[in-house]
Amino acid sequence: MLSILGMVQEPGLIDLVGDGWGMGMLGRAVGAGLAVIGAGIGIGRIGGNMAESMARQPEIAGQIATQALILAVLIEGAAMFALVIAFLIPSNIAG
Repeated sequence: MLSILGMVQEPGLIDLVGDGWGMGMLGRAVGAGLAVIGAGIGIGRIGGNMAESMARQPEIAGQIATQALILAVLIEGAAMFALVIAFLIPSNIAG
């Protein structure tokens, strides 16, 4: 079974020639993954705290929802910026 994996794997992802292409792609993937995970954690915490705050003070639920939405948009903007930077990492890191 393991010998089949070597045949179906894309040869460009392995850095056999030492040009840094594989490491550049790895850096892009790690950067994009961290950006998405961080945004997900941030928006999840905003949603949880928003629900808790609305349960404690229902009279200002509208203000809480508005502020939570603004914070979520700011987090998404930062995540998009991080994704763009991650994909702008040059393919040739080694040289």
